[in-house]
Amino acid sequence: MRVRQTGRQSRRPERRTPPATATTAELAKVHEHTLTEPLADLAGPAEPLLQPRPEIGDSWARLRRLGLDPETGAAAVQLGPAEIEQRRRTSGLTTVLPVLRDTLLAPVAQAPLLLAIADAEGHVLWQEGERGLRRSAERIGFLTGARWTEESVGTNGIAVTLRARRPMQVHSAEHYLRSHHAWTCVAAPVHDPGTGRLVGAINLSGPAHNVRPYLLQLTATAARLAETELRAHRLEALHQLRTLAAPLLARVGGPALVVDAAGWTAAASGMPAPDRLRIPANGWAPAALHWVPGLGECVLEPIADGWLVRPVGVPGEDGHGELSAERAEGARLRLDLRRPERPELFVQGTADSWSHPLSPRHAELLLLLATAREGSTAAQLAEALFGDRARTVTVRAELSRLRRYLGGLLAHRPYRFAESVLVTVDGPEDPYDLLPASTAPAVRHLRAALAAGTARLPGAVPAAVPQPRPPGDGPTQQPPASSSASWASVGPQSCSWSAETSA
Repeated sequence: MRVRQTGRQSRRPERRTPPATATTAELAKVHEHTLTEPLADLAGPAEPLLQPRPEIGDSWARLRRLGLDPETGAAAVQLGPAEIEQRRRTSGLTTVLPVLRDTLLAPVAQAPLLLAIADAEGHVLWQEGERGLRRSAERIGFLTGARWTEESVGTNGIAVTLRARRPMQVHSAEHYLRSHHAWTCVAAPVHDPGTGRLVGAINLSGPAHNVRPYLLQLTATAARLAETELRAHRLEALHQLRTLAAPLLARVGGPALVVDAAGWTAAASGMPAPDRLRIPANGWAPAALHWVPGLGECVLEPIADGWLVRPVGVPGEDGHGELSAERAEGARLRLDLRRPERPELFVQGTADSWSHPLSPRHAELLLLLATAREGSTAAQLAEALFGDRARTVTVRAELSRLRRYLGGLLAHRPYRFAESVLVTVDGPEDPYDLLPASTAPAVRHLRAALAAGTARLPGAVPAAVPQPRPPGDGPTQQPPASSSASWASVGPQSCSWSAETSA
């Protein structure tokens, strides 16, 4: 029996991402609809509406807030020949060019594709491929020396990959600029295996109608091979440092070790050798007394391409070298997320201070813990990070790694910072630059809350948050930033992250 409903009913439109097999026409429709709607949520018709993939949607929203015109983009940034050569030398990617050519260009020699290699800032350092296709690429500014970032040329494969730190594809109308809709780009990031630092991206570009699905996996494989080459060069350099360090350590009285510039141990004498020491992002000052996580206070001296490290006291069973609960009393912890490419942790205790560059996952976890001082269970953190409460094993493993150098700063059952620790978070000027590589539901929700002015970072001074202003309108009123109490509303305990959609 059918029941007839009376009265008008309205509901918000259901939004869904286009399938992987979406045609260029469907993507063009999504592009046109999304870039012409207000930045706020629509209250339009009830029929289902397509929306871009989360990574693409976040990029478009950020570029719209910046005011980038999808017709023209921004003024082109082009490096001169001298700076291109200088960046090639410092990138460390010159040594991997042969393996990239063999892996990417040789197997697809019959396909119209361009191979481009960019540094970590998005500058195209090398571009190779079929001559006719290179001429077409030049017409949209895609050439050696160009800065291929979102701010300059909108959403593209290189920029999205550098932000997401994983292999990505930008197909046809997923590009922000309409002049790029005839192209498809697949790209994969390359990391320095010694430091974990992002050093660049490998990109394959070609006509949108001719790019094959397997190219994304091929590009990701090439990036892993490039990292293998970089690792081989690092091991060779470490072996050379070990040869140099052996006679030096024989003359040093007491325990000591020699590490390379990234902190990897080359040789040790009179003490157990850790695999790696954590070196601050700004490096160490020679001959100064430093507190080194895992070793305690140490005297440091430069040697060749590394450091001679002499602990003042060798770690023992008493836990020397770890930040105990007593030493954590009154400590100050600052999470610096102002630079998207280099999150860093600063700790100032009663007897020492130190800093440590963070991996993307550790930066996410520390941000979540900073915004939920009452504590979170492993299941709650798993939901906040992955939208899946079952992934607790991964969360516990990462928190165990954090506790190795945070010690008494980090409590558990539930996971939280110690009550005596003062925690502040320094965020970027643009909320959408807050851990831009992260797709964690909680982080994406937090970006949207910061942009809307309904939340602020722990320790931040309340201030008005600039709001997007439609063309031709008068000044937009600035809503005040929320109080610290309202900040708790975006913590992992208060909402279901798995239901979060694109900001």
